[in-house]
Amino acid sequence: MCGIAGLIDPAGAPIPQAVLSSMLRTLAPRGPDGEGTWYAPGVGLGHRRLAVIDLSPAADQPLGNEDGSVQVVFNGEIYNFVELRAELEARGHDFRSRTDGEVLVHGYEEWGDAVVERIDGMFAFALWDERHRRLLAARDRMGKKPLYYVRILRSGAPPLFAFASELKALACVPGFDRSVDPAALARYLAYEYVPAPHAIFRGTSKLPAAYRLVLDLATAGVAEPRIDRYWDLPFADRPAGWSEDEAAERLRTLLRGAVARRLVADVPVGVFLSGGIDSSTVAAFAAELAGAGRVRTFSVGFSDASFDETRHARAVAVYLGTEHSEERLDARALLDILPTVTDFLDEPLADASIVPTYLLSAFTRRHVTVALGGDGSDELFAGYQTFRAEPFGRLFFDHAPAVARGLIERAARLLPARTGYFSLDFQVSQFLRGGPVAGPRRHQRWMASFLPEELGGLLVPEVLQAAGGDPLDDVDRRMRDGPARLSWDRLMDFYARFYLPEDVNTKVDRAAGAVGLEVRAPFLDTAVVEFACRLPVQLRQRRLAAKVILKQAMRGRLPDAILRRHKQGFGVPVARWMREELAPMLRDELAPDKLRREGLFQPDQVQRLIDDHLTGRRDRRKALWTLLTFERWLGRWGGS
Repeated sequence: MCGIAGLIDPAGAPIPQAVLSSMLRTLAPRGPDGEGTWYAPGVGLGHRRLAVIDLSPAADQPLGNEDGSVQVVFNGEIYNFVELRAELEARGHDFRSRTDGEVLVHGYEEWGDAVVERIDGMFAFALWDERHRRLLAARDRMGKKPLYYVRILRSGAPPLFAFASELKALACVPGFDRSVDPAALARYLAYEYVPAPHAIFRGTSKLPAAYRLVLDLATAGVAEPRIDRYWDLPFADRPAGWSEDEAAERLRTLLRGAVARRLVADVPVGVFLSGGIDSSTVAAFAAELAGAGRVRTFSVGFSDASFDETRHARAVAVYLGTEHSEERLDARALLDILPTVTDFLDEPLADASIVPTYLLSAFTRRHVTVALGGDGSDELFAGYQTFRAEPFGRLFFDHAPAVARGLIERAARLLPARTGYFSLDFQVSQFLRGGPVAGPRRHQRWMASFLPEELGGLLVPEVLQAAGGDPLDDVDRRMRDGPARLSWDRLMDFYARFYLPEDVNTKVDRAAGAVGLEVRAPFLDTAVVEFACRLPVQLRQRRLAAKVILKQAMRGRLPDAILRRHKQGFGVPVARWMREELAPMLRDELAPDKLRREGLFQPDQVQRLIDDHLTGRRDRRKALWTLLTFERWLGRWGGS
């Protein structure tokens, strides 16, 4: 976990060092162990370091090649750096450190822009080639690490190009536009996050996962970046013909190797352990590789029993023989942390689980510098509730008579509005939002806070017009242009290209980055992802059983009770909070006069949502949490 930032002036004017220093100061929590900069005419690169591999000053960034003409700032880990280093040394390259990031500068000398295709890991980097006056930047295949960029218009000079790990760093650059982008706002309301390449600030972009960016000043002479995809999910026209036993053995081998690569560090390493199959699988392989009693596991629990998983985590820790630590929190602790989350979350994200993720990260960081987690498994092996809902969705929306659908919808409206975790009324209400569409678009409607047709009543007309069309068209374009052709592959592709990088990975990156913790995800190892892309559907989901192949792979290696457990997300009781402890904040942040001044949302519609929820007529948890999160973000980070 590090932070990177940079400024490039095509006119070649000196970069104001005070500006780059301000950018890096905002990234200090991501990299508490040191700061480095490098300047050349018209170029400034900056880095905040979290020391993980090679703790010596030789590994400080920016890192250069032998003559200093190539410089890189890098955030993340390259898991195949040992093999790449050996290959590059055999070709005559001289390394000055043991750090993984140094393979980027020598790899670029050897392979040019194709270096990004040779590295395997989680990363965002920016590499400057001084001889050829060009920048190469890239983001990893599965979007673990973020990279934002912007062209800042100036009078009488070509646009200044700026990049950074987080938006708050870009906001330090004079001339940065902090007004809300209507297209990004519409997408935030529909997805609960802002999907790449959009960013919440006007004129700013987010590099998508598996893309590289080239800024060639020698040829173009202006700061106009060119981006292209360097990798995609390798779906086949037909799935592999593995038997269940063969696939399980392959998966065990791949996961063992993925965990082994992510245990490499010169600092203490632990494992997030919730007691679900994903984190338990990672912990099991870590314990196998490191030896009994040499793995530390961490979990946080909550006083609300319907949201608490600690007893399952303890059972797994005892079974595996890990050194387990847990922290129990009440509702007050979760609520008290909201201002801190607002302060570090510089782009709105309506995933309430960022609150416990931050608390888990902070607790874990007291003991270790690196933690392994179970993220990615749900996307690869059909673990979400929406995958289980898919067959019912096809039956209900595609084949049930209209009369039957109408009766069920009317009956559903009579269900009392509960506030518990994934309550029945909430499940039914979200399911019915799927509508007469197919595949990934239906899944996004199931997950949405606001449907496209609801934005007209929520956004003021000027903002709605500026937003420009249906935000879910992004999903349709990906399905049309992407590599997946089989229906279940298309669902996996959707989650892996939208929800995973833009919600899950963003949540973990920001929460862990706020406390200087590095989190690694073995399930997102390239070899594991490629394996999952070739799986037949019956090894992902069989009838209503999810993660079939993962459970088969871990049979006998985890307690049967853990393999039988239904998925429970890392949730918090926002439905109850907004009727009780958060009700005053809800009214203040969404007050009609305040909304009118801001000119984004229609106050009457927002008030109807509040009244529905507070009176118990309807459960509006998702819509109101999404609006509340945005308003708190706007108050902290927005501007004109």
